[in-house]
Amino acid sequence: MKTNGLDTFAAEELFDQDGGIFMGARRDPSGCQVGVFGVPYDGTTSFRPGTRFGPAAIREVSPGLETYCPQLDRDLDTLDYADLGTLNIAFGAPEPVVEAVKRATSEILALGLKPLMLGGEHSISSGAVAAVAKDHPDLVLVQLDAHADLRQSWLGASHSHACAMRRCLDVLPSGDLLQIAIRSGTAEEFSELHRSGRLIPLHQMSQKLSDLRGRPIYLTVDLDWFDPAVMPGTGTPEPGGFTWADFAVLINELQYHHLVGADVVELAPQLDPSGISSVLAAKVTRSLLLLMAQ
Repeated sequence: MKTNGLDTFAAEELFDQDGGIFMGARRDPSGCQVGVFGVPYDGTTSFRPGTRFGPAAIREVSPGLETYCPQLDRDLDTLDYADLGTLNIAFGAPEPVVEAVKRATSEILALGLKPLMLGGEHSISSGAVAAVAKDHPDLVLVQLDAHADLRQSWLGASHSHACAMRRCLDVLPSGDLLQIAIRSGTAEEFSELHRSGRLIPLHQMSQKLSDLRGRPIYLTVDLDWFDPAVMPGTGTPEPGGFTWADFAVLINELQYHHLVGADVVELAPQLDPSGISSVLAAKVTRSLLLLMAQ
Protein backbone atom coordinates (compact mmCIF):
# COMPACT_ATOMS: atom_id res chain seq x y z
CA MET A 1 0.00 0.00 0.00
CA LYS A 2 1.29 3.42 -0.93
CA THR A 3 0.56 6.11 1.66
CA ASN A 4 2.24 9.52 1.80
CA GLY A 5 4.81 8.34 -0.73
CA LEU A 6 5.82 5.22 1.25
CA ASP A 7 5.07 1.81 -0.22
CA THR A 8 5.97 -0.14 2.93
CA PHE A 9 3.85 1.68 5.47
CA ALA A 10 0.20 0.57 5.63
CA ALA A 11 -0.94 3.70 7.47
CA GLU A 12 -4.53 3.51 6.27
CA GLU A 13 -4.85 -0.01 7.67
CA LEU A 14 -3.12 0.66 10.98
CA PHE A 15 -4.16 4.20 11.87
CA ASP A 16 -7.14 6.50 11.84
CA GLN A 17 -5.73 9.80 10.59
CA ASP A 18 -8.93 11.84 10.64
CA GLY A 19 -8.46 13.16 14.20
CA GLY A 20 -6.20 15.77 15.74
CA ILE A 21 -2.46 16.06 15.32
CA PHE A 22 0.28 16.99 17.80
CA MET A 23 1.54 20.52 17.36
CA GLY A 24 4.00 20.97 14.52
CA ALA A 25 3.79 17.36 13.39
CA ARG A 26 2.93 16.15 9.92
CA ARG A 27 1.26 13.00 8.67
CA ASP A 28 3.93 12.12 6.12
CA PRO A 29 6.76 10.29 7.94
CA SER A 30 9.28 10.85 5.14
CA GLY A 31 12.45 12.39 6.53
CA CYS A 32 11.21 12.29 10.13
CA GLN A 33 13.01 10.98 13.19
CA VAL A 34 10.01 10.22 15.43
CA GLY A 35 6.61 8.67 14.81
CA VAL A 36 3.91 9.64 17.32
CA PHE A 37 0.80 7.47 17.55
CA GLY A 38 -2.16 7.19 19.90
CA VAL A 39 -3.72 4.11 21.47
CA PRO A 40 -7.15 4.93 22.98
CA TYR A 41 -7.55 1.84 25.16
CA ASP A 42 -8.65 1.49 28.78
CA GLY A 43 -10.23 -1.95 28.73
CA THR A 44 -8.62 -3.26 31.94
CA THR A 45 -9.12 -0.12 34.04
CA SER A 46 -9.99 -1.16 37.58
CA PHE A 47 -10.82 2.18 39.23
CA ARG A 48 -11.62 5.32 37.21
CA PRO A 49 -11.85 4.82 33.42
CA GLY A 50 -11.24 7.41 30.74
CA THR A 51 -7.67 7.00 29.54
CA ARG A 52 -9.04 6.17 26.10
CA PHE A 53 -9.56 9.91 25.75
CA GLY A 54 -5.91 10.67 26.59
CA PRO A 55 -4.34 10.78 23.11
CA ALA A 56 -6.97 13.17 21.77
CA ALA A 57 -6.66 15.46 24.79
CA ILE A 58 -2.87 15.67 24.52
CA ARG A 59 -3.12 16.62 20.86
CA GLU A 60 -5.91 19.11 21.49
CA VAL A 61 -4.01 21.18 24.06
CA SER A 62 -0.55 20.87 22.50
CA PRO A 63 -0.80 24.06 20.37
CA GLY A 64 -1.01 26.01 23.63
CA LEU A 65 2.62 25.16 24.37
CA GLU A 66 5.65 26.94 23.00
CA THR A 67 7.71 24.89 20.56
CA TYR A 68 10.93 26.03 22.28
CA CYS A 69 12.21 24.43 25.50
CA PRO A 70 14.64 26.68 27.40
CA GLN A 71 15.87 23.79 29.56
CA LEU A 72 17.08 21.81 26.54
CA ASP A 73 17.62 24.86 24.30
CA ARG A 74 15.85 22.99 21.52
CA ASP A 75 12.89 23.92 19.35
CA LEU A 76 10.35 21.63 17.71
CA ASP A 77 10.28 23.99 14.74
CA THR A 78 13.76 22.80 13.80
CA LEU A 79 12.90 19.08 13.99
CA ASP A 80 11.02 16.64 11.78
CA TYR A 81 8.45 14.35 13.39
CA ALA A 82 5.23 12.72 12.30
CA ASP A 83 1.94 12.14 14.05
CA LEU A 84 0.74 8.98 12.37
CA GLY A 85 -2.72 9.03 13.92
CA THR A 86 -4.68 6.80 16.26
CA LEU A 87 -4.16 3.05 16.16
CA ASN A 88 -7.18 1.12 14.97
CA ILE A 89 -8.02 -1.31 17.76
CA ALA A 90 -10.92 -3.52 18.77
CA PHE A 91 -12.23 -2.70 22.23
CA GLY A 92 -12.36 -5.65 24.58
CA ALA A 93 -9.62 -8.01 25.72
CA PRO A 94 -6.13 -6.48 26.03
CA GLU A 95 -4.16 -9.18 24.19
CA PRO A 96 -5.22 -8.16 20.65
CA VAL A 97 -4.51 -4.53 21.52
CA VAL A 98 -1.01 -5.36 22.74
CA GLU A 99 -0.39 -7.29 19.51
CA ALA A 100 -1.68 -4.37 17.44
CA VAL A 101 0.67 -2.03 19.31
CA LYS A 102 3.58 -4.39 18.67
CA ARG A 103 2.81 -4.54 14.95
CA ALA A 104 2.40 -0.76 14.63
CA THR A 105 5.63 -0.12 16.55
CA SER A 106 7.48 -2.58 14.32
CA GLU A 107 6.19 -0.78 11.22
CA ILE A 108 7.33 2.57 12.63
CA LEU A 109 10.77 1.17 13.43
CA ALA A 110 11.01 -0.28 9.91
CA LEU A 111 10.69 3.28 8.60
CA GLY A 112 13.69 4.30 10.65
CA LEU A 113 11.54 6.25 13.12
CA LYS A 114 11.62 6.21 16.91
CA PRO A 115 8.17 5.38 18.30
CA LEU A 116 6.44 7.72 20.77
CA MET A 117 3.13 6.26 21.93
CA LEU A 118 0.31 8.18 23.61
CA GLY A 119 -2.06 6.15 25.79
CA GLY A 120 -4.36 4.88 26.87
CA GLU A 121 -3.71 2.69 29.87
CA HIS A 122 -0.36 1.18 30.82
CA SER A 123 -1.15 -2.35 29.63
CA ILE A 124 -0.29 -1.28 26.07
CA SER A 125 3.39 -0.62 26.82
CA SER A 126 4.56 -4.22 26.56
CA GLY A 127 3.65 -4.32 22.87
CA ALA A 128 5.86 -1.34 22.09
CA VAL A 129 8.69 -2.57 24.32
CA ALA A 130 8.62 -5.99 22.62
CA ALA A 131 9.03 -4.41 19.18
CA VAL A 132 11.79 -2.01 20.25
CA ALA A 133 13.66 -4.74 22.15
CA LYS A 134 13.71 -6.88 19.00
CA ASP A 135 15.76 -4.14 17.32
CA HIS A 136 17.75 -3.38 20.49
CA PRO A 137 18.37 -6.58 22.52
CA ASP A 138 20.36 -4.60 25.10
CA LEU A 139 17.44 -2.22 25.68
CA VAL A 140 17.09 -0.63 29.12
CA LEU A 141 13.53 0.09 30.26
CA VAL A 142 13.03 3.11 32.56
CA GLN A 143 9.68 3.38 34.34
CA LEU A 144 8.15 6.48 35.88
CA ASP A 145 5.09 5.36 37.82
CA ALA A 146 3.42 5.57 41.19
CA HIS A 147 2.86 1.80 41.09
CA ALA A 148 5.17 -1.17 40.73
CA ASP A 149 2.88 -2.92 38.19
CA LEU A 150 4.57 -6.27 38.86
CA ARG A 151 1.52 -8.44 39.47
CA GLN A 152 1.28 -11.63 37.45
CA SER A 153 -2.42 -10.98 36.95
CA TRP A 154 -5.12 -8.67 38.25
CA LEU A 155 -8.88 -9.31 38.20
CA GLY A 156 -8.26 -12.32 35.99
CA ALA A 157 -6.23 -10.47 33.35
CA SER A 158 -2.51 -11.12 32.85
CA HIS A 159 -2.28 -8.07 30.57
CA SER A 160 -3.92 -5.74 33.08
CA HIS A 161 -2.56 -2.24 33.65
CA ALA A 162 -1.51 -3.57 37.09
CA CYS A 163 0.77 -6.10 35.35
CA ALA A 164 2.39 -3.69 32.90
CA MET A 165 6.01 -4.09 34.04
CA ARG A 166 5.66 -7.84 34.55
CA ARG A 167 4.63 -8.20 30.93
CA CYS A 168 7.41 -5.84 29.83
CA LEU A 169 9.96 -7.98 31.66
CA ASP A 170 8.61 -10.98 29.73
CA VAL A 171 9.71 -9.34 26.45
CA LEU A 172 12.85 -7.51 27.64
CA PRO A 173 15.90 -9.68 26.76
CA SER A 174 18.31 -7.67 28.91
CA GLY A 175 16.06 -7.75 31.96
CA ASP A 176 17.32 -4.24 32.74
CA LEU A 177 14.42 -2.31 34.26
CA LEU A 178 14.85 0.83 36.37
CA GLN A 179 11.75 1.63 38.41
CA ILE A 180 12.09 5.24 39.52
CA ALA A 181 10.73 6.19 42.95
CA ILE A 182 7.84 3.72 42.98
CA ARG A 183 5.59 4.50 45.97
CA SER A 184 2.69 2.04 45.77
CA GLY A 185 2.35 -1.72 45.45
CA THR A 186 1.89 -4.95 47.35
CA ALA A 187 4.29 -6.27 49.97
CA GLU A 188 5.36 -8.94 47.47
CA GLU A 189 6.04 -6.34 44.78
CA PHE A 190 8.18 -4.23 47.11
CA SER A 191 10.06 -7.30 48.28
CA GLU A 192 10.93 -8.00 44.65
CA LEU A 193 11.82 -4.36 44.01
CA HIS A 194 14.32 -4.33 46.86
CA ARG A 195 15.68 -7.82 46.16
CA SER A 196 16.22 -7.11 42.46
CA GLY A 197 17.74 -3.67 42.95
CA ARG A 198 15.32 -2.23 40.37
CA LEU A 199 13.82 0.36 42.76
CA ILE A 200 15.74 3.61 42.26
CA PRO A 201 15.17 6.46 44.75
CA LEU A 202 14.76 9.84 43.13
CA HIS A 203 18.02 11.17 44.56
CA GLN A 204 19.92 8.29 42.90
CA MET A 205 18.17 8.54 39.53
CA SER A 206 20.73 10.68 37.68
CA GLN A 207 23.71 8.63 38.87
CA LYS A 208 22.09 5.30 38.02
CA LEU A 209 21.19 6.56 34.57
CA SER A 210 24.59 8.10 33.92
CA ASP A 211 26.10 4.64 34.37
CA LEU A 212 23.98 3.50 31.40
CA ARG A 213 25.06 6.13 28.88
CA GLY A 214 25.52 4.51 25.50
CA ARG A 215 22.78 1.91 26.05
CA PRO A 216 19.46 2.24 24.18
CA ILE A 217 16.67 3.37 26.50
CA TYR A 218 12.89 3.08 26.35
CA LEU A 219 11.09 5.43 28.76
CA THR A 220 7.56 4.64 29.92
CA VAL A 221 5.82 7.52 31.69
CA ASP A 222 2.74 6.62 33.68
CA LEU A 223 1.45 10.07 34.53
CA ASP A 224 0.36 9.02 38.03
CA TRP A 225 4.09 9.28 38.90
CA PHE A 226 3.30 12.96 39.29
CA ASP A 227 1.55 14.08 42.46
CA PRO A 228 -2.25 14.40 42.19
CA ALA A 229 -1.85 18.08 43.08
CA VAL A 230 -0.36 18.65 39.62
CA MET A 231 -1.84 15.61 37.81
CA PRO A 232 -5.37 14.93 39.08
CA GLY A 233 -6.51 13.62 35.69
CA THR A 234 -5.42 10.02 36.06
CA GLY A 235 -7.34 6.88 36.92
CA THR A 236 -5.34 5.70 39.95
CA PRO A 237 -3.90 8.79 41.66
CA GLU A 238 -1.42 8.22 44.49
CA PRO A 239 -0.51 11.01 46.96
CA GLY A 240 3.16 11.65 47.66
CA GLY A 241 4.22 12.06 44.07
CA PHE A 242 6.43 14.37 42.09
CA THR A 243 6.45 17.71 40.29
CA TRP A 244 7.72 19.08 37.00
CA ALA A 245 11.00 20.05 38.67
CA ASP A 246 11.63 16.36 39.44
CA PHE A 247 10.84 15.38 35.86
CA ALA A 248 13.18 18.10 34.62
CA VAL A 249 16.06 16.38 36.44
CA LEU A 250 15.37 13.25 34.41
CA ILE A 251 15.14 15.21 31.15
CA ASN A 252 18.47 16.85 31.88
CA GLU A 253 20.14 13.44 32.20
CA LEU A 254 18.35 11.85 29.24
CA GLN A 255 19.77 14.39 26.80
CA TYR A 256 23.03 12.43 27.10
CA HIS A 257 21.35 9.12 26.30
CA HIS A 258 20.10 7.19 23.27
CA LEU A 259 16.33 7.35 23.77
CA VAL A 260 14.99 4.94 21.16
CA GLY A 261 11.34 4.76 22.23
CA ALA A 262 8.88 6.10 24.77
CA ASP A 263 5.28 6.25 25.84
CA VAL A 264 3.07 8.62 27.86
CA VAL A 265 0.12 6.81 29.40
CA GLU A 266 -2.74 6.97 31.92
CA LEU A 267 -4.08 10.46 31.22
CA ALA A 268 -7.83 10.48 31.95
CA PRO A 269 -8.63 14.07 30.92
CA GLN A 270 -12.29 14.11 31.93
CA LEU A 271 -11.24 13.68 35.58
CA ASP A 272 -9.62 17.12 35.52
CA PRO A 273 -12.06 19.78 34.27
CA SER A 274 -9.33 22.43 34.57
CA GLY A 275 -7.39 20.81 31.71
CA ILE A 276 -4.10 21.22 33.57
CA SER A 277 -3.42 17.48 33.51
CA SER A 278 -3.69 17.40 29.72
CA VAL A 279 -1.30 20.34 29.42
CA LEU A 280 1.25 18.63 31.67
CA ALA A 281 0.95 15.44 29.59
CA ALA A 282 1.46 17.46 26.40
CA LYS A 283 4.55 19.12 27.88
CA VAL A 284 5.96 15.70 28.82
CA THR A 285 5.34 14.64 25.22
CA ARG A 286 7.07 17.77 23.90
CA SER A 287 10.12 17.06 26.07
CA LEU A 288 10.36 13.50 24.78
CA LEU A 289 10.01 14.65 21.18
CA LEU A 290 12.86 17.11 21.69
CA LEU A 291 15.04 14.34 23.11
CA MET A 292 14.20 11.80 20.41
CA ALA A 293 14.06 13.93 17.26
CA GLN A 294 17.73 14.85 17.05
